[in-house]
Amino acid sequence: MEDTPGPPEQGLPPLLIEAVSYAEDRHWEVAPGTWLIDGDGPARCSCGEPRCELPGAHPAAGADWRRRASAGPGVVRKWWTEHPQASILLPTGRSFDVLDVPEVAGCLALARMERMGLQLGPVVAAPMAAGQVGRRLHFLVLPGVLAKLPEMLRKLGWAPGRLDLVARGEGDWIVAPPSRIGGYSFAQWARPPSAINRWLPDAAELISPLAYACGREVPAARPAPSRPVGVR
Repeated sequence: MEDTPGPPEQGLPPLLIEAVSYAEDRHWEVAPGTWLIDGDGPARCSCGEPRCELPGAHPAAGADWRRRASAGPGVVRKWWTEHPQASILLPTGRSFDVLDVPEVAGCLALARMERMGLQLGPVVAAPMAAGQVGRRLHFLVLPGVLAKLPEMLRKLGWAPGRLDLVARGEGDWIVAPPSRIGGYSFAQWARPPSAINRWLPDAAELISPLAYACGREVPAARPAPSRPVGVR
């Protein structure tokens, strides 16, 4: 008896499948990142820099990575066929911006948003870079929040820089699931893309519960926050 052919995606690298899905299903631009290489000692970045600050979590294409980012499924498929271990980078400031908060505050805000009945977009849970502790939640919102965030926080009574709440916009990126970051941690979806969150919320709808949650974590004198993965 002949074997029954499996689905077209069967046997393909998971990163290739997901990268093509982001381009084909969500029309998000995608760019290939570096990847982690295992060996003796800690995993090292494929870029070859011994002291790489973002191992496995930065663009592989150099300074022109933004221009090369593509939402063409054929182009994306070619990239990950050539480099199936490459992390998946999603440029911010184009299809979406990101509100980036610590995981504890983000989970508190998620619970509050659900009680309020707010419509959420996808949310990524991303580990910090190697040598850093903790995870971040990345809330995808409509583009344009980067310039507006300081004033939005001031209206809520928070001085800029007081909260560990970061906007990611033009020129930045996030690392998308299931990319591996920092040792053996992987980016995951806290709220995966779906038909019901195809339309992204405006940042103004989420900023109050996010600021409230981040404010609960602010001590009397808080040190400057660690730089999240992808922030330059």
